[in-house]
Amino acid sequence: MTVPKILRPAVAAVVLLLAASCSQSPDESSLEVVDNIEARVGQFVPQHLNADLGHLSSGDRKALALLVEASDLIDSIFEEQAWATRAETDAWVAAYEGEHADAIRTYYGIMRGPWDRLAAEEPWLGRAPHPEGAGYYPEDMDETEFEAWLRDHPEDQDRFRNLHTVIRREGEALVALPYSQVYEIPLRKAAALLREAAQATTDASLSRFLSLRADALLTDDYYESDMAWMDLDGDLEVVFGPYETYEDGLFGYKAAFESFLCVVNPADSRALDLYKSELPWLERNLPIPDQHKNFDRGAESPIRVADEVYTAGDTRSGVQTIAFNLPNDERVREAKGSKKVMLKNVIQAKYDAILVPIARTVMSPTDAKKVDFQAYFDFVLHHELSHGLGPGKLVIDGRETEVRLELKDLYSALEEAKADVLGMYNIYSLIDKGVLPPEKGERLSWTVVPGLFRSARFGVTEAHGLGVLCQFNFLAEKGALSITEDGKFAPVESRWRGAIRELAHELLMLQANADYDAAKVWVENYGQVSAPMQKALDALKDVPVDIRPIYDASF
Repeated sequence: MTVPKILRPAVAAVVLLLAASCSQSPDESSLEVVDNIEARVGQFVPQHLNADLGHLSSGDRKALALLVEASDLIDSIFEEQAWATRAETDAWVAAYEGEHADAIRTYYGIMRGPWDRLAAEEPWLGRAPHPEGAGYYPEDMDETEFEAWLRDHPEDQDRFRNLHTVIRREGEALVALPYSQVYEIPLRKAAALLREAAQATTDASLSRFLSLRADALLTDDYYESDMAWMDLDGDLEVVFGPYETYEDGLFGYKAAFESFLCVVNPADSRALDLYKSELPWLERNLPIPDQHKNFDRGAESPIRVADEVYTAGDTRSGVQTIAFNLPNDERVREAKGSKKVMLKNVIQAKYDAILVPIARTVMSPTDAKKVDFQAYFDFVLHHELSHGLGPGKLVIDGRETEVRLELKDLYSALEEAKADVLGMYNIYSLIDKGVLPPEKGERLSWTVVPGLFRSARFGVTEAHGLGVLCQFNFLAEKGALSITEDGKFAPVESRWRGAIRELAHELLMLQANADYDAAKVWVENYGQVSAPMQKALDALKDVPVDIRPIYDASF
């Protein structure tokens, strides 16, 4: 898919010498650093994330400390998944003491390599192009070779498309190797720490999950531990393993390792219980024909509000996560639904440091005052709820498959766009039903509009960024967004809800039909940076793009 670059790197001005021999080192003889490296680091504003650990038992505190240690191990795995041939450049960056040394090390850590995740993966350090398949495939392998291999070796289909394998060359052959083999040493160490944490915690549900997850790290079978994760009901919320497929830009097949260590807020979590009972109705209410609705998913779907204590791996790279909806295994979703976790301290930090300043820049002063934290929190919540709705498993020409597998590299952007739009559609529907009070909708559109610019700044190679570009252009086309001559944006309330419903229908049907070529045309049509949006993005140069978390909790 061809898409425009959002924030193109400046011309390189600082040349740093390095003898580099790995196949994708930034340059064979030198590393070049963009001349605005300090400004790029400044796009990520440091934010202290506080979490109250006072109510935790001593056993849970000990478990947390062990899980931080284990998280650092899977962080190293993720770095290899992001770029398999990184060793020499890693060593050079760590040792370099020249000009801009601190900024180079900081940005290298944020981006997890020499390519800018906010600028369509263009190199900010060196010249080499980003390997589209990250570290999951041979760097010289393209989509054509992969598909040709599977045509000639149909028995390899399941292994090659498995979430938990990497593709490597053995002579003339392509082979699929399981994560448990490729990352055996750190996974065995992490598994041992998880078992130790399982013994330390006083929470029986967490102990069971950690024990099962330790086994899963060594077998690549995560089903039972995912089922156990759905049952966590104590003071700690722990995510640990391979989940999202955003990093695999070639196909979107391969899962990246990540960790979330969180402390649950029981009172805020209980306040959201009413939404669980509405999920079956929300599925029935989707604006698509019934044959495309998924009535088989489980309805347990816990919703938890938590404060983030520590993260690692995929979620720590680039833009920080504000909420998540897991697991992604459709078997678990059909049996138990999915769990939605709202990271309240992260949401608050991004609202204060980023969303409010964006609103003051892209909206009129009067409209900017309509932006509201509760509306933002509700939008994030219903975004996560909506990930569990709509098409998942499919049967195409008698073949069982999933939307994810059919839409490949387009899936993540379309799924994020669907969750955004369907989240708004569901809030309005629940208001119409009388479940939510009308005031829940009064500030929603005004809060969403600056949020479009917040996510667009993540770049078109990031799923949320591309997904929000599609939303922006569709809503503008339908007359649901107004733009003044001086570049101020506002929702057109008379057209907003109708356009949201229409866009929700289109996105859901793209998933239901799972026609890759049709989806590609749609994304290429709507996934462009329009002139008004680019002008607004340029005006936001002094507003941080995201936060750089500083974890203050001690165990």
